[in-house]
Amino acid sequence: MTLLPERPDADKLFGVYIHWPFCAQKCPYCDFNSHVRFGGWDEPRFLKAYLRELDDVKARVGRREVYSIFFGGGTPSLMQPKTVAAILDHIAKLWPIQPGAEITLEANPNSVEAERFAGYRAAGVNRVSIGVQSLRDDELKRLGRLHSVAEARTAIDIARRTFDRFTFDLIYARPGQTLDAWRTELTEALAMGSDHLSLYQLTIEPDTPFAELHARGKLIIPDADAALDLYALTQDMTAAAGLPAYEISNHARPGQESRHNLLYWRYGAYAGIGPGAHGRLVLPDGTRIAMATECNPERWAERVQTTGHGFTDETPLTREEQADEMLLMGLRLTEGIDLDAMARRFGFAPAAAEIANLEKMGLIEILAHEPHDPDIIRACVGPGISPTAITPYAPRHPIIRAVGQGRFVLNELVRRLSLKTEPVAAPINTSATLRT
Repeated sequence: MTLLPERPDADKLFGVYIHWPFCAQKCPYCDFNSHVRFGGWDEPRFLKAYLRELDDVKARVGRREVYSIFFGGGTPSLMQPKTVAAILDHIAKLWPIQPGAEITLEANPNSVEAERFAGYRAAGVNRVSIGVQSLRDDELKRLGRLHSVAEARTAIDIARRTFDRFTFDLIYARPGQTLDAWRTELTEALAMGSDHLSLYQLTIEPDTPFAELHARGKLIIPDADAALDLYALTQDMTAAAGLPAYEISNHARPGQESRHNLLYWRYGAYAGIGPGAHGRLVLPDGTRIAMATECNPERWAERVQTTGHGFTDETPLTREEQADEMLLMGLRLTEGIDLDAMARRFGFAPAAAEIANLEKMGLIEILAHEPHDPDIIRACVGPGISPTAITPYAPRHPIIRAVGQGRFVLNELVRRLSLKTEPVAAPINTSATLRT
């Protein structure tokens, strides 16, 4: 099995997510916490609130090393570059940032200008994610997007010239979309030279305009079989182009995977800052807390001004809850979940009988552990200690990953595995200890 790059101990990972809540227009399929303010917004006020909430998180978690920073939204490319610079400078004052840390900013094509992108680069952003969504003008209008295909191509060209790394998003399984139509569009996207693509199936989210249209029969998306065919075509084409899937909806050339998203899916810790942001903080005593902030931007800023933070939910997670969350996140990855690592972290693992049952159903597969290398043990033992005295690491639990239809029913997979999750004795990984 080929592992993704940079797979450090997930418990040591720490990222910062900054949520910018404003958009020029709300897309009819979007259920993210985004808001339109036709009169604009008080950006200096929001900047002060971001910095103060970061201070609050620092007081909670203490010293951590920042692995990645992600500006999401909303439309972060509506922020002034000087605002982005001030936030990045403040993060660097609070915590050391790892050399080569990934710093990503999401952008919409209609808000992209060469000068603004240069400003983000000067501020410290080293990767952008562009919300293209379609390479067909009529489809962009149906999706409620404000940009044209020409603007999207221009934005990608500017990103290519400005940043070392960039990615863009497309939505497929759109109403009436055929395999041939998607094949043609995806061929064009792959020819645009990005080392990373996010390719999402259109889903009908509750409480969105698309949900209302769908309920009334005025918006019909491909059925499950057609969606599965589109998904299979996507996997085949991206793999053939050298951008295999490393997660259900994300594809990259080896080494170009999104570090920040890997942090989520490997269940690392991250601070969620800004209106409607969610986070998972690990406190100095090891307690993991699920955090969520006030969604309304103005109420969030007022709350931060009054209390020092905008958090409305701070829920300590049990070890069993953490194991369930790790299953939900990790099953999205093509590398799968190392259940030995899960047992070491949380003391729980799914029952072998349930794993075998799901494998028999063709929903998951079991992967072999990397072979143990006795030469490393010999190199690490102390003087006078025989390698034969070292207990070799023998995995007790397999590596599992979702496959085929299992990728379409992840919530059910996690439910089944969670119902059969049981406390286990954590395996003692002697060789891993010696490697460090």
